[in-house]
Amino acid sequence: MDGVTIGRHTFQRQNKTYVMGILNLTPDSFSDGGRWNDPERALRRVETMLAEGMDLLDVGGESTRPGFTPVSEQEEIERTAPVIEKIKANFDVPVSLDTYKSKVAQAGIAAGADLINDIWGLKADPDMAAVIAKAGVPCCLMHNRKEPVYQDLYRDVIEDLEACLSLAREAEIDRNKILLDPGIGFGKTYEQNLFLLNGMDRIRQDLDYPLLLGCSRKSVIGLTLDLPVSERLPGTLATTVLAVMKGCSFVRVHDIKENVQAIRMTEAIMEAR
Repeated sequence: MDGVTIGRHTFQRQNKTYVMGILNLTPDSFSDGGRWNDPERALRRVETMLAEGMDLLDVGGESTRPGFTPVSEQEEIERTAPVIEKIKANFDVPVSLDTYKSKVAQAGIAAGADLINDIWGLKADPDMAAVIAKAGVPCCLMHNRKEPVYQDLYRDVIEDLEACLSLAREAEIDRNKILLDPGIGFGKTYEQNLFLLNGMDRIRQDLDYPLLLGCSRKSVIGLTLDLPVSERLPGTLATTVLAVMKGCSFVRVHDIKENVQAIRMTEAIMEAR
């Protein structure tokens, strides 16, 4: 696999880390809830993120923070599909839709979504894999558990991700259209999150799929540095530098400009011979 094609753009699998910008169309997301859930503000935000160097965009219509309020499929569709349509009409950017619900995915793909980012790795909705396979779009499968209970953390995470990949295979989702996400902050304790951050290169080597890291402003940073969400950019940049060094293909972040600069600097150092 030389690269993964998302929309009209092809992304290298190796020696390059791309920036996925976060656009939460929700009133209650942990970091920026309510800031972009007006279509015009959302479009202005996308324009800014593209100017700052964003490579692809992740749109979400339901918060997944701890203690979030679930929303109906219809409400999630109403939040996301019209905005995806507007983004695709105005900008040449691959759009990822962050959802674990097959009907929301279907509506999002019809509106122009190029990738489905499923925080339950096809396990939450039995129809999700078939929807993705039929549309022929790529997907990102994230590791997740309801409770952070593991016999052997690394082995269990690998086996859980292999179960997601098995669902993808059964639905005949193209192997070249799959990204994996270790699921930092989902079904893991503080120590387990740190352990998996340090082990991202092993996960990538053992499973041999492009990795996406979503760690921006998360509680693992807040707990390490004892800082509120609004002050977690430096900690996020540390995880982004680590992602480059561990061979991750994508980082999913809120702050585009700073993360792009951190990636470029790290890549320049690593490419020096």
